Amino acid sequence: MKYEAKFNKSIRKQFLLIFFLVLAGTILFCVLLNETLLGKYYVFNKKTVLLSAYHSLNTAADEGNIESDEFKIEVQRISGIYNISMLIINFDSEVIVSSEHESDMLAFELQKYIFNPFSKEPPDVQIIEDETSYRIQNSFDERTGINYLEMWGFLDNGNPFLIRTAMEGIQDSVKISNRFLIGIGLLAILVGSVVVWIVTATITKPILQLAGLSRRMADLEFDVRYEGTERNEIGILGEDMNRLSDKLESTISDLKTANNELQKDIEKKERIDEMRTEFLSNVSHELKTPIALIMGYAEGLKMGVNDEEDREFYCDVIADEADKMNVMVKRLLSLNQLEFGNELVRMERFDITELIRNYLQSASILIGQEEADVEFDCDGPVYVWGDEFKVEEVVMNYLTNALHYVKGEPGKIRIDVTYIDKKARVSVFNTGDPIPEESMPHLWEKFYKVDKARTREYGGSGIGLSIVKAIMESMHQGYGAINHEDGVEFWFELETET
Repeated sequence: MKYEAKFNKSIRKQFLLIFFLVLAGTILFCVLLNETLLGKYYVFNKKTVLLSAYHSLNTAADEGNIESDEFKIEVQRISGIYNISMLIINFDSEVIVSSEHESDMLAFELQKYIFNPFSKEPPDVQIIEDETSYRIQNSFDERTGINYLEMWGFLDNGNPFLIRTAMEGIQDSVKISNRFLIGIGLLAILVGSVVVWIVTATITKPILQLAGLSRRMADLEFDVRYEGTERNEIGILGEDMNRLSDKLESTISDLKTANNELQKDIEKKERIDEMRTEFLSNVSHELKTPIALIMGYAEGLKMGVNDEEDREFYCDVIADEADKMNVMVKRLLSLNQLEFGNELVRMERFDITELIRNYLQSASILIGQEEADVEFDCDGPVYVWGDEFKVEEVVMNYLTNALHYVKGEPGKIRIDVTYIDKKARVSVFNTGDPIPEESMPHLWEKFYKVDKARTREYGGSGIGLSIVKAIMESMHQGYGAINHEDGVEFWFELETET
């Protein structure tokens, strides 16, 4: 949820606002309908009830059972169900059927309507429907102060009738209905808002996760992944963003590789002639000593050394020097390829700590032979950009160099990975004698040896650090060496961001 605060209007708030407006609008609309239509609907419903009772009376009159006990019971039932009063009189003003105890009062009202239809003047009476055999009107009873919806007239058999029902304060009913509707609406808004706020969290949570993922992708962190399990549009978007992340990482890797090759091509032409001359000069210089040794011991054999032990020693020296020449030539060819830019530098993103651990495991026998104590402790992965194969060769040269020069009982070698200005620095430190200051600027030159006697002892050619230099410069990254009181540290850097 950490990105929610950065939005001016969050989706959750918009959902809540929409819910509030829709529900409040619905309640207001219902209140307006109540005010304008409920009264009319109430009158219409009452009018329908009167017409239904009228038809029942007419049917009974036509069948001739209007004075039967069964019909009188039916009249009472209809009156109770619909809350209406019914009266039928004969031509002598005698009550035939009545649903009221005060039938005389109803009969008196009916006689007034029959003999004087306009006995009440507006606004005491309002005619709603006036037909040949009946009239429906809204009438006010001054005696009781009640409004009635009345229907009076003559049945098909000629008997006068009066049906009426009280209009129970429709305006009060509307007000009560509106107050109830508003109260229920406010409760619904409160409860609904809480529900919407909770439910929208399930919708906005994956959206916020996608927003965070897109921000990290904008910062070129392509190891992030959307891990939602939704089977809807959000889930599809998350899967597409994962594919986009993979594609962008691959594309940037290709672009960095192409850019690196372009920089190399610009410099390549100017360096070729100089490097060719330097290479031939260095090879001639370095091969001079082993060739002289081979020629000297071969001359000794040719002169016929009689002692078998001496002959065997001469042959061993020749084979050893030839082997050193072979290794040196191979490494020179590899260095020559790097310096001429004939080897493709494949820029890719990988975990440098995993590379170091894997190499230490493969070099465990060599470490054991030197009886060195190697320390490497780095928490978590550290992703860098570079040519993974060539970076491993740099690590190999640094570790081999440290094993050859380590001192102490036991000698200690420490490998560290630290962050410096958006780059990862890998350093290899070994206890032992520091490098003379005058030798520091020449460490990376081909065939340069600080201690020629000791280098000769373990078979070093002075090319290893030159290979390190060529590899790191091919990736346009820094490298170097630092003297400490108790030893020497060699380091190199790789980019952690694009």
